[in-house]
Amino acid sequence: MPLGTSELLASIYGTAPAAAVWPRLQQLLANSPRPATGAAGPLTQRDVLLITYGDQVRAPGVAPLQTLADFCEAHFRGVLSGVHLLPFYPWSSDDGFAVKDYFAVDPALGTWDNIRRLGRSFDLMFDGVFNHLSTQSDWFRRFLADEPAFRNFFVTVDGHPDLSQVVRPRALPLLTGFSSATGPRRVWTTFSADQADLNFKNPEVLLRVVEALLFYVANGARFIRLDAIAFLWKEPGTSCLHLPPTHRVVQLLRAVLDAAAPAVRLVTETNVPHADNVSYFGDGTNEAQLVYNFALPPLVLHAIATGNAEKLTGWAQSLALPSDRVALFNFLASHDGIGLNPARGILSGAKIDALVQRALAHGGFVSSKANPDGSQSPYELNVSYFDALSDPAAAEPREIQINRFLAAHAIMLSLAGVPGVYFHSLVGSRGDRAGAEASGLPRRINRQKLDRATLETELADAGSLRAGVFNALRQRLQLRQHHAAFHPAGGQRVLAPDPRVFAVLRSAPDGSERVLCLHNVSAESVYLPLPLADATAAEWSELGDEERPSRKLMAPAISLSPYQVIWARAT
Repeated sequence: MPLGTSELLASIYGTAPAAAVWPRLQQLLANSPRPATGAAGPLTQRDVLLITYGDQVRAPGVAPLQTLADFCEAHFRGVLSGVHLLPFYPWSSDDGFAVKDYFAVDPALGTWDNIRRLGRSFDLMFDGVFNHLSTQSDWFRRFLADEPAFRNFFVTVDGHPDLSQVVRPRALPLLTGFSSATGPRRVWTTFSADQADLNFKNPEVLLRVVEALLFYVANGARFIRLDAIAFLWKEPGTSCLHLPPTHRVVQLLRAVLDAAAPAVRLVTETNVPHADNVSYFGDGTNEAQLVYNFALPPLVLHAIATGNAEKLTGWAQSLALPSDRVALFNFLASHDGIGLNPARGILSGAKIDALVQRALAHGGFVSSKANPDGSQSPYELNVSYFDALSDPAAAEPREIQINRFLAAHAIMLSLAGVPGVYFHSLVGSRGDRAGAEASGLPRRINRQKLDRATLETELADAGSLRAGVFNALRQRLQLRQHHAAFHPAGGQRVLAPDPRVFAVLRSAPDGSERVLCLHNVSAESVYLPLPLADATAAEWSELGDEERPSRKLMAPAISLSPYQVIWARAT
């Protein structure tokens, strides 16, 4: 184990408990199978992850995980480097995030062999849903039975402590009552009555979580996403969010991976204001290597909704990382909605309210969170990203809608970091409002399962929305892979040539290449004078490929049509 790990353990639990736990932690590491790979190679511009459910595409009589592997190998090889498999464990609710068994694959999806097969073609990201466990799990059943080994496995509350400051992502009761062998128990349930929060004050819980972490590594995980990690440690009288012991637990999990599997990277998922979010980088060497860039989705949506990129530009100009060993995980859409908390403090309340009204007007829903004063406020826009950008009911040419969608994703792909692309975004899905209404779950609007044969027929139809989106995004993704200026550790300078344009100058880590990325976020034509004051070069040539040859950008001005994207290389 790295130097200082035992001290870290002591800082979480105290000297005496840590001394008892330390040999057992070392034994877990000694007994864990070692992955075939050594230390992690550097992330590059070729690293792009697909975000998907294990049963995202289905075929009759075939295990969904096998169908997914077949589909990804047929359509995404050479386009994406990895796959983030959303929870594939047995579950009871929350579309997989109420996990019943950390060590099993849901039989309805397939087997560990199916997952390892996918891992032979793509780097895999698994979810570590360690904040909570299903109340239908074996662990929770044994907790209620008061078995000694599980007696303190979940957070319970006795009496009436001060819980008024607890920050919640859901407008649901914080505590849920259960009958147990010792009488009624009030259990802490941050996310729902079916998701009981694990008690990390009990070091036995930490040891079981480390065991799960190492098990995922042994089964092919190259990235492990720590779901809802900000809520991990509970302390009445506080917000119970981002508490120092939470950071120390993340540091300990990082130390475990550094010792057992240095090629595996931790990714933290914290849907919170940006400054709190990036705190999970730690000092740049001791916590997560990747952090979800939660401020990006609402800020890109705001830029395109208003035709003004100034807020996005100002925020992007402030981005800074604690070291070159970490990177932002950039994304626009996922299985969840568009989080609003990360934009608070960047966008005004009125601007956030405008996004709420836009989502509702475009056929979406809005989820709320409970505030400490008992009020509620909008927390998340439940709408597909395509629909958030383009009203499904509007009589608007499809080409404009696709260009708008591509402009949003090109912004995400231009920024330093590792991109994540949601399956439904990659194949141009619109929202499944009927599915959300039938289930009573607003998030289901962006979680529709697709028949493989139907999907492939639509992708083969050059005139379809799906084909238009997929072909455009595939071209942009492949273009990005071939230019070192997009390396996650490359230089990034965000420019401000016009309020309607998001502009970023990227450069290769060794200075061998510079690429100017221009994105018109408006429905207006924009003319930018050449040379740009902040991006001088003898000449700029637009990046080209086999389908679209390169062309020089000629003075005196660059012309950008509505929602046009130009990426150009200094020559």
